[in-house]
This record gives sequence, C-alpha cells and structure tokens, in this order.
Amino acid sequence: MSTTADLVIALKKELKAAQMTYADLATALGMAESSVKRMLAKGDMPLSRIDAICRALKLDFADLARRVADAQPLLAQLTQEQERAVVADKKLLLVAICVLSQWTLEQIVSSYRLSEAEGIKYLVQLDRIGIIELRPLNRYRLKLAKTFRWRPHGPVMGYFRENALLDYFSGGFDGAGEGLLLVHGSVSRSLAPSFMERMQRVAQDFAQQHLADQKLPDKEREGYTLLLGMRSWEFEAFTALRR
Repeated sequence: MSTTADLVIALKKELKAAQMTYADLATALGMAESSVKRMLAKGDMPLSRIDAICRALKLDFADLARRVADAQPLLAQLTQEQERAVVADKKLLLVAICVLSQWTLEQIVSSYRLSEAEGIKYLVQLDRIGIIELRPLNRYRLKLAKTFRWRPHGPVMGYFRENALLDYFSGGFDGAGEGLLLVHGSVSRSLAPSFMERMQRVAQDFAQQHLADQKLPDKEREGYTLLLGMRSWEFEAFTALRR
C-alpha cells in the first residue's frame, strides 16, 4: 500500500508535468496559495485532499496509486516469515511458482485442480505476503526483481531439497530438448563470479523466452525446468579418499 508521503511526491511530479502552478492549484481547490505550498511541503495530507488534487489534475486516484506502486523497489529476496507463509500451504506454493512465471489466473485454474475461487484466494494471500500487487479483474503486478532468488537456506529451498530434488534428477534427461551437464574443475577464485554472471544471463534468457512464447498455442509449447548451479563442492565419497 502506498504511503501518503509517496502519493504527495507523485502529485508534485504530476503538477510539474501538467505545468500547473501552485497558484493554479490553489484556485482549483479554493485555497490560498500559501496554504497549498505549506500543505505540499509538509508531505502529509488526508486522502480526501489528495483526491481533490487528482480531480484538479483530471487524474484518477487509482492511476496515481498504481504509478506510485510501480515505482516501488522490487524485492530481490523474501524474509524468512514470508517464505514460511508460502510453504505452509502447498496450493499456495504452487500458485506462487506460477506467478513467478507470470501465469494468468485462467492459465493456473485450467492447468491444475483449483477452482477460480481458490485461485483468487491464493492470489489475495500472495498480495498480503508481498509477492504480488493484486489488481482489478484478477490481474497482478509481480513485486519481485529479475534477480530474485529464494533464500539459500530458507523454508522454500528447504522444501524443494526435501521433496523435489530427487524427483527432478530421477529423470533420464534424454527427451527432446533435454540434457544434463556435470562439469568439475579448478578455476581461479577471481574468475568464478564471471561464470555465475553467465549462468544468470542464461536464466534471464530462458525467462524472457517463456514470456515471449505465451502467445503461442498450448500445443506448440512444452513445460521445462532449467536448473543452474555452481558451488565449491566435492562428492563426499571422493573427499574421504583424499590424502
């Protein structure tokens, strides 16, 4: 939810863009120019006054609030409490994973055994948790940055380690468009981060292609999970044989 101070800052930008002076605004509001200046400088006013300024600007209050929300910094990571809330309900976790891929409510309920009412309920919960901003007609804005990742040792990654890791690697990775590469080597510590940057670019390319291909018919698309990882690690059985 936008704070009053955020809304006032946005209003000042709108006044400047509309080339409306404080004198013009004072006339529209039936106030003294000095009172308008003092009110805007203070940065705090009742919502009714903000709505009145919006009317003077011929700007819908909802549009102003949406612009303020869009300008808020996106989250690169959730808190422990937010992640715990996500994994507390497996259907909520499913919907969270779907919105990370920016699925619509229609896509979610047509793909999984969820009713529309359940889908809306989980979108509302994700809005409360802070992952999305729910908008009219069950549309939403994702509030996570492109660099978002689950907490390395948090509740969500813990859940996937316990419940999904073996399931994922039990496949043969030999289907069309599938593959598994495992490469071990010793590289310079100073160069290791550059490999991570390349992997992040691959992940971003995959995510962007996913969004671009949403316009294709379902029969021309297939669901894939891309898992990228790199860490300083040696198989425990091999480590036991070291001198």
